[in-house]
Amino acid sequence: MGRKRAGREIEAQPEGDALREGTWETDTGTVRLERDPYSPSAWTVYVNGVPSSHVDLEHPERLDFEYMRWMAALISQRWPDGGRLRALHLGGGACSMARWIHAGYPGARQVVVELDARLTVLVREWFSLPSAPLLRLRPGDAGEVLPSLTEDTRDLIIRDVFAGDQTPQQLTTPAFHAEAKRVLAEDGLYLLNVGDAPDRAHLRAEASALRELFPHVAAVADPAMLKGRRRGNVVVAASCAELPLGPALTRSLLGDALPAHVWGEQELAAFLR
Repeated sequence: MGRKRAGREIEAQPEGDALREGTWETDTGTVRLERDPYSPSAWTVYVNGVPSSHVDLEHPERLDFEYMRWMAALISQRWPDGGRLRALHLGGGACSMARWIHAGYPGARQVVVELDARLTVLVREWFSLPSAPLLRLRPGDAGEVLPSLTEDTRDLIIRDVFAGDQTPQQLTTPAFHAEAKRVLAEDGLYLLNVGDAPDRAHLRAEASALRELFPHVAAVADPAMLKGRRRGNVVVAASCAELPLGPALTRSLLGDALPAHVWGEQELAAFLR
């Protein structure tokens, strides 16, 4: 099929894998495509039975998953005037966030690290992703790739890696977060998608570890999730520079289809106590 070795971009175009509803075998399991019944140009991507990505081919600025919209709001506030971002995605799925960044920041240089090499082949075939150097797909384990990168080479790191409904333990450790800090620019932004239960144990552990490394840490989620009333996703943001938590971000989050709140440093400190 023309796959390249791990660590290099995959350009091959697999035969018989045209964009259509169905299920394909991948290196780590299966991927299933379903059409969005409300949008003829959109697809939902399931990885091993779990909704992983939503892609609208005609509208890359559309993000169907709420946690991605919260990430987008933070990115937009940090870099309101566009710019040539250097973005690293740890966990890529169908590259929904990478497509959103490319639409809003055309000069961005992005690398998506995805464990499943076969999946990277399929999503490049299906969704007409930007070619290198604008967007490189790098098959590999995020826990191994991140320490191999040069320090101070990324403005934005997004960690969105799941095995089932949980992030692999090795990607949640203080050592892993320290590697992210090393790779980030001084004013870089580290965004993490944290899946959690109502006890918010994962949020507590990760926020605690991040606060030991970064002077600025915040969390974004809908009020029910922050109050421990349901299972869901929390976006945690960390930076060595002040986070963009002003009124503009608040308005953006409250105007979302699923309104979200921000826990800044004081709220997080109170939660952790």
